[in-house]
Amino acid sequence: MNRTTLPALVVLGAAGLLLPVVPLSSLASAAAAEQTVPVLNGDFADPVMKGDGPTTVGIDHWTGLNQRYSPAASGRTDASHGVALQKDGNTLQQRLRGVRAGAKVTVRYEDSPAVSKECTGEQVVAGQPYAVVGSGGPVQELVTAGDPDRVKGTPGKGRWTGRAYVFTASENEPLLTFTSRVTDSRTHVTCSPMVARIRAVEVPQDVDKTVSKTSLGTSEAYKGNERESTLHNAAAACNGENACTFRPDTRTSFRYYDRARVVGEAFVNCTRNALEHSRLLSYSERAHDSISQTYAEAGLALNEVARLPTSGDRTEDEKRLKERPMATQFALAHEKVWQRPWQWFSSDQRTVVEKIQPGEVSWVEMQPSRERVEGWFVSKKDDYRLHAVIDGPSRAVPDRLLQRTGPMSEAEKQRCAAARPMTTTPVGADAPASSSDKGLLKTPAPAAAGVRAGLRSVPLN
Repeated sequence: MNRTTLPALVVLGAAGLLLPVVPLSSLASAAAAEQTVPVLNGDFADPVMKGDGPTTVGIDHWTGLNQRYSPAASGRTDASHGVALQKDGNTLQQRLRGVRAGAKVTVRYEDSPAVSKECTGEQVVAGQPYAVVGSGGPVQELVTAGDPDRVKGTPGKGRWTGRAYVFTASENEPLLTFTSRVTDSRTHVTCSPMVARIRAVEVPQDVDKTVSKTSLGTSEAYKGNERESTLHNAAAACNGENACTFRPDTRTSFRYYDRARVVGEAFVNCTRNALEHSRLLSYSERAHDSISQTYAEAGLALNEVARLPTSGDRTEDEKRLKERPMATQFALAHEKVWQRPWQWFSSDQRTVVEKIQPGEVSWVEMQPSRERVEGWFVSKKDDYRLHAVIDGPSRAVPDRLLQRTGPMSEAEKQRCAAARPMTTTPVGADAPASSSDKGLLKTPAPAAAGVRAGLRSVPLN
């Protein structure tokens, strides 16, 4: 219906508040700038190694068995260990935590020819080849600096060179991969290019705040650097009060006003007079989450432990609120970061006084205040990670109630112009009104105050 709003728009419950989309963190509203990406164990210091190496024990948070050397054996002056990539295409990999698809990522690191005493001079004199690539980016082929003074049996001192690799992530949690290009079968397994001190920054894309709360995207699960095919295992890992911790991403979390919706009925004034009346309005809000939406989109039954209080059934959600560990894990993290409780559902009611002019319609609209939180359920061992987006009612700012009046629609005008429902008079419908009751009416005689008058007949002359 085409309506116009009176110039004096009455805003109930949010007087004077005109709230634009407001981020939960000042980071979310800042202009795009480089932000640090956590590269776990970027100095290759864990697990703690004994001696100077090389060792081929797995390096914490990295995938691939490669040779690791102590800082001293690597020829470094800082605390960063050197890692030699095994030959024949062996890789060193890690997913960059928290990076979302579309982000521009810059990886900075250092490389060097092998320091292994097994290298011959000709194997390192012109440097050693390797490649680096991030999900969605080009494969960058590089060659380390040369080490022309090497003699087999003597360890190298390291010739470290700073490098930078830039790519745009094509997936969430993009995979960073270093690959040796040394393929000569005569080359000793430890004589391969080295990398050290890996760091990364990103310029993330702007947060898309137009995404509907009923389409929050597909949740993802990982075990270490491997993407899980389903959410089941990661959700099961959180089945305990302290089994997982929720880590919100303040950069992509924000609060907002949802689309307005009509609350209650429209009141149409078909009379010739202004009307004033009051009515009771009741309304409620519920939460939504990407985990249940992911299960629903795949046509799968929702895993019991992953059933957050977002069903829309108040009784069921109150039960889940008490029984589901993930609901508690999320609520605790939200309160710790933003210093206010999380609300999975809310309801309210209030009385509204309406003043409606003749020929106008009155109705009330509501714009609920909501907030959206994106982050990760991370198991205590930091192996399973489950990405989730949760959208629920917020009390950081009040809801908006807008009392509105406007002209009738054409349909409402027709309804007001319709004749009053009547029945017919089948006999003498067109005859004038009769006065056959003349002389039969009785009226009481006047009496003094406090005196009960007797009944008598009074002629109507």
